[in-house]
Amino acid sequence: MIHFGTDGWRAVIADTFTFANLRLVAQAVADSINEVHTGDESPQIIIGYDTRFLSDRFAIETARVMAANGVVAWLSRADVPTPAVSFNIREKKAAAGVVITASHNPPRYNGFKLKADYGGSATPDQSKRVERHLQKMDRDGRGPNMMDYELAIQKKMIHRFDPTWLYYQHLSELIDLDKISDAELKVVTDAMWGSGRGSLPMILSRTRTHITEIRGTMNPGFGGIHPEPIMAHLNELVAAVQREQADVGLATDGDADRIGAVDAQGNFVDPHHIFALVLRHLVENKGMTGDAVKTISTTLMIDKMTEAYGLQLHETPVGFNHIADLMLKNDVLIGGEESGGMSIRGHIPEGDGILMGLLLLEVMAYAGAPLHEIIADLQSKYGPAHYARNDVRLSQQLAKKEVVKKLEASAPATINGETVKRVNTMDGIKYYMADHSWLLIRPSGTEPVLRIYAEAHSPEAVAALLQEGGDFGQRVID
Repeated sequence: MIHFGTDGWRAVIADTFTFANLRLVAQAVADSINEVHTGDESPQIIIGYDTRFLSDRFAIETARVMAANGVVAWLSRADVPTPAVSFNIREKKAAAGVVITASHNPPRYNGFKLKADYGGSATPDQSKRVERHLQKMDRDGRGPNMMDYELAIQKKMIHRFDPTWLYYQHLSELIDLDKISDAELKVVTDAMWGSGRGSLPMILSRTRTHITEIRGTMNPGFGGIHPEPIMAHLNELVAAVQREQADVGLATDGDADRIGAVDAQGNFVDPHHIFALVLRHLVENKGMTGDAVKTISTTLMIDKMTEAYGLQLHETPVGFNHIADLMLKNDVLIGGEESGGMSIRGHIPEGDGILMGLLLLEVMAYAGAPLHEIIADLQSKYGPAHYARNDVRLSQQLAKKEVVKKLEASAPATINGETVKRVNTMDGIKYYMADHSWLLIRPSGTEPVLRIYAEAHSPEAVAALLQEGGDFGQRVID
């Protein structure tokens, strides 16, 4: 059975992610759109896709189903960043959006990201409505409606277009490109063979920034890596930064909604630091104010900063959809998560790696200093803060609530020699220690895995927390 997660449906290509199943999902989305649509004009949908195997064909099939159901499909001419699709949903006042992508997952996967009319991930209720239509189709033995592609083009039910132009223009208005230009930075961009390729070079092409792009050609196998901008997959970016003697390296994931970076010395700059640097920049350099939103797995530096600035901080479960909910309801200045999805006020409620890369360049331009020095200054004021994450496999799959209940009942008095001051069970279980370190244990809802996150005052303390958290978790559960 096809199930929607927090950001749509993902599966292995040719196993569950097949043309037949994709057409069924597209039909259920079309039924869902038509169920709530009011007005005389046909509803519209924006459709984009990434660089994965057959993504372009899957996108065309989705558009054919939409056209046959009276939904006008705006279909990207080429692979495109997910945030560009989401931005166009809002600009064209479309009913929904679809991106054929599995984001940062391995190349054997593909996915169907469902977007809402506000330019962010579909709500849980919207996803459940699609699943109900899938179930009804199965009960009724009904297949998808299809329209011939060329006929749909002739009838103007499918429009091919480039979603990036409006999106790039919008980013150019959010970012001080003149300030970046004056800094004349040397930058290496790493598309990781994903659909962010060409985006940063295009936006910066009229500045005096010296740009070198790597891994920007079409490679559906992603060179044998996962297109996720974490240190394990960024050795080529480190080498390129050092080879080009660049000031910074910027990496986006498979569909460009996440960011990672490398400084001139080859050090990985994780999303925690990017989040904190941009927050400080928006407040101190741009005089902006508003709420901040972070997921439970994100650095305590944000807590210290919002307290110092007098800003309200909201903490959510893991997943950008929770951040998006608050961005739609509150005056949120910035929201982000440890995996690299972040956005700011004035933009869509969607993680955007391209926007955050540009903001990091703006941070460097304002500071007029090397990135490692900017980070050292941040650490001196709001740290020390070091972070890491491990995944620990279990011998059996258990319900997430059951795992959390067991972990809470067995909560230790001390971890790594530090007293546990409080426990949070918002998403998994998080232990806060007296020395301001923390340990988060989150069971996966789909596989027998514990995700262990830790932050502490030194890399050695982080390693000890991860080890103790993994041992404790396995002991309690197994």
